[in-house]
Amino acid sequence: MKKPLIIPKHVGIIMDGNGRWAKKRLLPPIMGHKKGAEVFKKISKHCAKSGIKYFTAYAFSTENWNRSKDEISGLMNLFKDYLEDFFISRNDYQGYKVKFIGDKNPLNQDIKDFMNKIELETDNCDGINVNIAINYGGRQEIVKAAKEIAMDVATGKIKADMINMDLLSSYLYTCGQPDTDLIIRTSGEKRLSNFLLWQSSYSEFVFTDVLWPDFNEDHFDEAINEYIKRQRRYGG
Repeated sequence: MKKPLIIPKHVGIIMDGNGRWAKKRLLPPIMGHKKGAEVFKKISKHCAKSGIKYFTAYAFSTENWNRSKDEISGLMNLFKDYLEDFFISRNDYQGYKVKFIGDKNPLNQDIKDFMNKIELETDNCDGINVNIAINYGGRQEIVKAAKEIAMDVATGKIKADMINMDLLSSYLYTCGQPDTDLIIRTSGEKRLSNFLLWQSSYSEFVFTDVLWPDFNEDHFDEAINEYIKRQRRYGG
């Protein structure tokens, strides 16, 4: 009897290589990001069709603020356009439960309003859970959780001896979601870059030289097939 394939429940993607894609074509960086946004739509839909329940995409890190003002401005305008398009094209995202993970505070109010509206309107959806990591950093997330736990201990909400891995996980942005089974990074880089540090403790990793704007459904399926071949021992 053929053994059934076990697909990952939660896939994270570090969408890297937009700038290099544009540079190779003598285009401004924002053109690479625009192409990358189109690829994100395709891959999120493909995840949903593949039966993956949770998909987390690294859209903008806390370190990305170090880029040029023009590039940051272009990225934020592009992100706003994507949020507006979500409501225009709702039928394309049927069943999506969308969550934005990261520190929203530095973002413009109009962007925060869109994000909050999308989260509210998709909260009861029972399809794929799509996390978009914007102004996100894994270390910052753990520090945030530690501060909130310390505050709750100080106010008597919890006791210090209650602190364990499950409790800390409940203070993370991904509370209630399974840890990532698979993390894919495009563009040939082989590092996490502060992405889901806690959640990726036992993740499998697939690195590809393909730049994110060139990444497609076949590349994604290749990564899934690589994951299926792996034996996950969890230290055992």
